[in-house]
Amino acid sequence: MSRDGMAAAGPVRVLVADDEPMIRAGVRAVLATDPGIEVVAEAADGREAVELVRAHRPHVAVLDVRMPRTDGIDAAAQIRRTVPGTGVVMLTTFGEDDYILRALGVGATGFLIKSGEPEELLAGVRAVADGAAYLSPKVAARVVAHLASTGAGALAERRDAARERVAGLTPRERDVLAHLGGGLSNGQIARRLHLVEGTVKAHVSSVLARLGVDNRAAAAVVAHEAGIPPPPPPEQR
Repeated sequence: MSRDGMAAAGPVRVLVADDEPMIRAGVRAVLATDPGIEVVAEAADGREAVELVRAHRPHVAVLDVRMPRTDGIDAAAQIRRTVPGTGVVMLTTFGEDDYILRALGVGATGFLIKSGEPEELLAGVRAVADGAAYLSPKVAARVVAHLASTGAGALAERRDAARERVAGLTPRERDVLAHLGGGLSNGQIARRLHLVEGTVKAHVSSVLARLGVDNRAAAAVVAHEAGIPPPPPPEQR
């Protein structure tokens, strides 16, 4: 299933935006290794990215954080506001923790480190196209460490706060949160927990409301802070 519960016809359509031509070429080359992914447009800045998303309506927009004219954060906000069917994956580098937190706030649901493995880019695009959140493990760790270093308090305090929020969940909602932390889509969670997908969607909405977060990526950060491990992969038969 694609975003908003609509079945995607054909390949996952992707827009790539980065002001460095070599980075765009590298991202395109990695995505081209998956026959189920098609790059339909490229942009050299955030303003162009928003215009091309409106024109092409891709399933996923892969945005660099720092771009001229309009940066990736503002572009993500405009895309999520005007073309909500397009998911947003942010490409970040170490040292851009504030940008990651801002991106969470505007609705981006995929976060990848530029120096990460190519497989992470493919997995992130696939996950966001399916309506799931995808945080590179390095990104999740950086977010938690950054939050711990701010005025929000020490890491132990943040962990206690996250655990207190999680304590208000039902056992089933906690199971769903663990799978959200693993970047799984509603369909994947439904199969893992042997539930109807509509039931999972209702549980996800309840989890977000109870945790006081706006999106699945933010819920995944809470799961990470609370020490809830993602579920192990299914056993191969």
